[in-house]
Amino acid sequence: MNDSEPLPDYHAAYAGFNLPDLLSCLSGAPDTGYNACVECCDRHAARNPDAIALDWEDQSGARAQYSFANLRDDAARFANLLTAQGIKPGDVVAGMLPRIPELLVCILGAWRAGAVYQPFFTAFGPSAIEHRLKTSQARLMVTDLANIAKLDGIAPRPRAILIAPPEAALAPGDINLHMELARFAPDFTPVLRRGEEMFMLMSTSGTTGLPKGVPVPLNAMPAFYIYMRDAIGLRASDKFWNIADPGWAYGLYYAVIGPLLLGHATTLYNGPFTAQSTYRIIASHGITNLAGSPTAFRMLIAAGAPPPGLKSRLRAVSSAGEPLNPEVIRWFAAELGAPIYDHYGQTELGMVVNNHHALDHEHHAGAAGFPMPGYRVAVLDDHDAELPANAPGTLAVDIARSPLLWFRGYLNQPTSAIANGYYRTGDMVEMSPTGYVSFVGRNDDVITSSGYRIGPFDVESALLEHPAVIEAAVIGKPDPERTEIVKAFVVLAPGFEATDGLAEALRLHVRHRLSAHAYPREIAFIEQLPKTPSGKIQRFVLRQGERKTAAF
Repeated sequence: MNDSEPLPDYHAAYAGFNLPDLLSCLSGAPDTGYNACVECCDRHAARNPDAIALDWEDQSGARAQYSFANLRDDAARFANLLTAQGIKPGDVVAGMLPRIPELLVCILGAWRAGAVYQPFFTAFGPSAIEHRLKTSQARLMVTDLANIAKLDGIAPRPRAILIAPPEAALAPGDINLHMELARFAPDFTPVLRRGEEMFMLMSTSGTTGLPKGVPVPLNAMPAFYIYMRDAIGLRASDKFWNIADPGWAYGLYYAVIGPLLLGHATTLYNGPFTAQSTYRIIASHGITNLAGSPTAFRMLIAAGAPPPGLKSRLRAVSSAGEPLNPEVIRWFAAELGAPIYDHYGQTELGMVVNNHHALDHEHHAGAAGFPMPGYRVAVLDDHDAELPANAPGTLAVDIARSPLLWFRGYLNQPTSAIANGYYRTGDMVEMSPTGYVSFVGRNDDVITSSGYRIGPFDVESALLEHPAVIEAAVIGKPDPERTEIVKAFVVLAPGFEATDGLAEALRLHVRHRLSAHAYPREIAFIEQLPKTPSGKIQRFVLRQGERKTAAF
């Protein structure tokens, strides 16, 4: 589609959604089976062996490109290696690797062999690794020298396939990836599996408690396809970069599967996130379509104005993981000349409510957007009754009328989230008369004060509009008179000092922007907010700290 062409109408796309037609974009079929490596790699290599699948760079500036044919051959070698190690279809293979080309080889090779891939974020410590390994019973862990020591002390310790130089000392049972990979042929017949069978095992992000295992079936691929096509709005002419780490759902679903599923190159940068490196990659790789998290985008704002010459380089920017604050939207428009759209989803769902870059519909700053084609969502009360417009309640997915919904429950754990024909997300929202969804907060995070229900998102967004604030988290603190009061934890921007005067200025700022009942009656200045390794704020940690202080 050319930039001058009108966008497809959202409502027409929604009404015209047809799952059988979409399934025709895959080479597999329900009666014969699917293989994710074929869908993400082989079929594109067959059409054009030289088509680029991966643009890679590391922090030293070293760069490399890999074609779909390159990845197909190396994935076949890795699948042969796995079967030689006794891995069978349905076995779990874990991966704890940085954003290096071998990561894609291991993911695609595991799928080619019919195995289930389980991602591990490289910042995980031993306890986080052990919990996830107990959940999955993974047979093998693919990792590198920087992370292998984390497996020590885990019982039973999984065998490791290690990315290491030839001279590296290995533990008994471990093998060196590159030394072994060269022994195998680049031919391996892909193992076909049924659509309802698992090809990834994810973990929830841990914002409200211990992570739970999320089985992802092959039937999820059409949902990933639609998100990339309609919400990300990926075009053949785009240079795409999703800065999220593939150790997490948004990175694995939409930095690996999504673009490759469309036969489009993805970009991986193996280095720490900084504003300088982000701008360098955008400029040197010609990135036009960018995706990431509000945490990363707020770090860009904190670093100051971007370098000259980047304005209007980005055609589309997508934000996921937490609600997008209006201040971030304004900054991207003013400083980068780029539309940044909010997208909502969960590890359990992928993305389901979006401001779609490739569809024409109304946009409201701070709103999550409209349901993605293939989903019907509703706002429920505590008794699973659908609420009218503008009434706050729990966002839910209507199972019978959502052909793209693939989540059916947690691994070996009961869930109350699926009941009476709905999947309840646990997030509180409101829906407008025209159907767009506005985020209020996690049900656990919503504050009840003097009879009012207050979403932390609005208060946090108001705080972020003040130049002194770079990050903020808001919780309800128990109070005998008001049930709860609003308490804000604030990370200050450089050049500002934590004083009583500044705290009062922030209180008045929020009171003026919102209302007399929603402003923070207490403000604590802290160095950093508690977050999951993927960057999501853990408000429950702040609440627990308040309860411990009160009990003491």
